[in-house]
Amino acid sequence: MYDVVIVGAGITGTFIARELSRYELKILLIDKENDISNGTTKANTAIIHAGFDAPYNSKMGYFNVRGNPMFDKICKELDVPFKRIGSLVLAFNQEDLITIEKLFENGLKSKIPQMEILDGKQAKKIEPNISDDVKGALYARTAGIIGPWELAIALAENAMENGVELKLNTEVQDITKSNNGYKIVTNLGNIITKIIVNCAGIYADKLNNMVSDKKLNIIPKKGQYYLLDKMAGNLVNKVIFQCPTEKGKGVVVTPTVHGNLIVGPDSEIIEEREDTRTETLRLKYIKEVATRSVPNIPFEQVITTFAGVRAEPDTGDFIIEEVEDSPGFINVAGIKSPGLSASPAIAEYVVNLVGNIYGGLNESKNFNPYRKKVIRFAELSDEEKDRLIKENPKYGNIICRCETVTEGEILDAIHRKAGARTVDGIKRRARPGSGRCQGGFCLPRVMEILAREMNEEIEKTLKDGLGSYILTGKTK
Repeated sequence: MYDVVIVGAGITGTFIARELSRYELKILLIDKENDISNGTTKANTAIIHAGFDAPYNSKMGYFNVRGNPMFDKICKELDVPFKRIGSLVLAFNQEDLITIEKLFENGLKSKIPQMEILDGKQAKKIEPNISDDVKGALYARTAGIIGPWELAIALAENAMENGVELKLNTEVQDITKSNNGYKIVTNLGNIITKIIVNCAGIYADKLNNMVSDKKLNIIPKKGQYYLLDKMAGNLVNKVIFQCPTEKGKGVVVTPTVHGNLIVGPDSEIIEEREDTRTETLRLKYIKEVATRSVPNIPFEQVITTFAGVRAEPDTGDFIIEEVEDSPGFINVAGIKSPGLSASPAIAEYVVNLVGNIYGGLNESKNFNPYRKKVIRFAELSDEEKDRLIKENPKYGNIICRCETVTEGEILDAIHRKAGARTVDGIKRRARPGSGRCQGGFCLPRVMEILAREMNEEIEKTLKDGLGSYILTGKTK
């Protein structure tokens, strides 16, 4: 029997797994996908919000404000890329100026530091490429950008190093209560546990409704994006928002932590929960809205478009609580934006909920918060590269020319805890295929390495999810 089973290996599930691994507990993390972060975590704007947008008296506001300052320490421990670059919310008219005043006031109530309201000239001085029509802006210096899937993978890896078990391709089919816990029926057999933490994202309502008469309803909302080449990465230096509406924070223009430029998303309620198709009309709308903020976005430098689905709760706020009529079942549901920013604080709160259920937790004397550093060959000095290649010649074999990714980095991504088992899994960990050609040149070489290391036929290599085979057979 497990003490805690966490369902969902996205950013909240992996954060909770890592935080619980500080204690003497038998913990299992499961996900229906075949990799960490294969849901909302892998397709979002990758922003750590300052916290002025979510109402100060909401759970979204509470956890965002507490989560934001935690990222510096966590990302240092886990060797995850993170930059505090600040954000601007642009005002184009009198109505917008009133909105940013309200955002500022909400931020003051939340005690957010380093905020100020700028006039149009001050905003243009900070960001010369924003529109000349900008009348003012809310400047928040504590906003940041991050690699969300890299963080989730690092959290899972560190959690496993501290004793957490991981089972992928494990889909929950039913949950039944027992005298001292729950039986989770999955496609790979039954799991017995005392506590369940429901981090199932867009399916969190389905899990809750298996055990509780108090039903949840998650509304899936799709957002689409453009990703531009690194040549466009310096167009803006900060996260550029427009004034939020009832549909969300609107279309954003922001650099990524790896030097690209990302533009999006829109917001569209969808019926099919895993519909991540992109559509010409929606992308055209994003382009038109984004150019109001930054007129000269070079959309001819787009290298890919993508979509993500976020879990919108019908309550309008995060749902983080032990279920009243199902003791030991903890919901972490409806974690929409600013869920990424709030995730470390949510994890701490859930640990307290687990501790209350058990009447206290014993700290593990062996917990290690640090994971082995990741070698990023492209970021090394020439001297460091020479030294590394002498130690391991695999780092002298460039596989991805766009991102300067070596065979040594790919091997490391495969053989770590929670290591890559698919082409996209390697891409999320080491970035081959993330550059201008989007894998046009390096894909066959990545497949060869993955098949060799997994000791399987190359025809069985997957792009990402189950069944996503790339090859069908030899042509000559």
